[in-house]
Amino acid sequence: MKLLLIDACVSQRGPASRTRALMEAFLESFRAARPEAEIETAVLERLDIAPFTPEALDRRDALARAGEFSAPVFGLARQFQRADRIAVAAPFWDLSFPAVLRVYIEHVSACGLCYHYEADGCHGDCRASRLAYLTTGGDLERPESLGVLYWRQLAAMFGIPRFDYVFAGGLDLDPAQAPSIMEDACARARALGREF
Repeated sequence: MKLLLIDACVSQRGPASRTRALMEAFLESFRAARPEAEIETAVLERLDIAPFTPEALDRRDALARAGEFSAPVFGLARQFQRADRIAVAAPFWDLSFPAVLRVYIEHVSACGLCYHYEADGCHGDCRASRLAYLTTGGDLERPESLGVLYWRQLAAMFGIPRFDYVFAGGLDLDPAQAPSIMEDACARARALGREF
């Protein structure tokens, strides 16, 4: 079983990133429950990726039409498509998530590899049976919080049947409450990791 961990924990806090703490709580219990699992990590800050230009999209589309999915431009999409489980960790920024994660999504959203179209619409082709989204924010979680909604919809587009998430929200409203909010969220992340 292969877990793909997408580390988008972009933070000025560095190692003290609250999203990183949530991710590590999830990983700790996942590893304990599934010591045989292979874990691949995509640390987005270390990847050399940029938004697609129209010309780059034309080149990628031509490769896709030719079935050349072994081309380097599809490397991240192949990794995403082949994972058995996927976990994404990203802070709640500007009502969604850091821009580097959106660029990553452009790279894995490869039609013909991760999804395809039929007469009745889009069908996902990813192997994963579950996707977890781990996020932290200074403000409270709201029904319209786009990070969660966006990843729920992406999971459906990619054909991933189960979506779970942990949102540690309200961390900047009362700094005195932040440790207990994080403690509760990390407990939920550990519980999710155990059964993921």
